[in-house]
Amino acid sequence: MKTLHALVDSPFHPDFSALYRELGIASERFASARNLHRAMQKQPPDFFIGEFVYGWGNNYAGANVSNLDVTIRSLQRFAPQAKVIVLMHPREAPHIDKLLELFPVHAVLTYPVSEQAMREALQPAA
Repeated sequence: MKTLHALVDSPFHPDFSALYRELGIASERFASARNLHRAMQKQPPDFFIGEFVYGWGNNYAGANVSNLDVTIRSLQRFAPQAKVIVLMHPREAPHIDKLLELFPVHAVLTYPVSEQAMREALQPAA
């Protein structure tokens, strides 16, 4: 069975748990990156879903460009096979390229995320 870890740190994050079950994917939602990182060390996920938030002039402006940098680096170490799916608000679109320059990302989905778009992101390439 495939596994999915989702970092849920905003009210925009959709709940596709029924879709995940339908696709045979065991999913876990985490409210904190720290708990997610602990879990991925014990059970590396096949998929990771997180919301992209660009770092506007905070510490992200240096080594990190967003809230996902540290988590994606951890994934590269503990779950290098994991497919990264990034969710984002349309206002973040001008900045997503900065993340994509740093990390391989399987899919970027813009809010509102449809079930069909998530289904396509989770299906194996044909």
